[in-house]
Amino acid sequence: MIQVYVLWLREMKRLVRSKSRFFSSLFMPLMFLLFLSSGFSGVKFQGIENYTEYLTPGIAAMAVVFSSTFAGLSVLWDREFGFLKEISVAPVSNTAVVCGRIAGSATTSTLQAMAIVILSIPIGFSTTLYGVLTSFFFVVLMAVTFTGMGLVFASVIKDFHGFGMVMNFVIFPLFFLSGAMFPISKLPSFIRIFAYANPMFYGVSGMRLALISNCLSPAYLLISLFFSVITVLVAARAFERI
Repeated sequence: MIQVYVLWLREMKRLVRSKSRFFSSLFMPLMFLLFLSSGFSGVKFQGIENYTEYLTPGIAAMAVVFSSTFAGLSVLWDREFGFLKEISVAPVSNTAVVCGRIAGSATTSTLQAMAIVILSIPIGFSTTLYGVLTSFFFVVLMAVTFTGMGLVFASVIKDFHGFGMVMNFVIFPLFFLSGAMFPISKLPSFIRIFAYANPMFYGVSGMRLALISNCLSPAYLLISLFFSVITVLVAARAFERI
């Protein structure tokens, strides 16, 4: 556990030293939330009375997913400057390295998501403390899942620019198939099949139930946990190739 803690602490020190990166990463999700919630305020989806309340969990999840997946970029920098070579000769297992990186990235992503939820309250979003605390579980599991995914891609892709292009190619379809911006019931049935295989869908749905209905869904929680465990195991195996 000490190895995981040390790697987590390294990520936290990096976050503290670059506060501007943390706050600037909130800008795009907040712009999405502000403009979409106001622009679609008059649009009525079936079963949705307040679009701001529907959209906020999805935008918070978007911040988690984008921040978590691009955490794999730090692996490319560490490989470029030799830090990974130092770890490889240390008596540290690949699983500990992966868990430490995932813990650091998940902490950062969770803070970003909670900040977006809090900042959305002045523009019309309402929730309870219980809802925020319950949604915390889904935020963490999404962060773990997509950080692991980012590490898997970082173990395969060696180029910085290629990593960004590939991640955008993967993440945007997952985002649109998650129900973050509109109900997936509006999608054709053959596309909904892909949505149900999307780990972000269960995170967004679980967050929305928690924040709006103060309800914890065991089914969504277990499915999110399943995806998290799988990606951590795959990332630990893939890390051996770095």
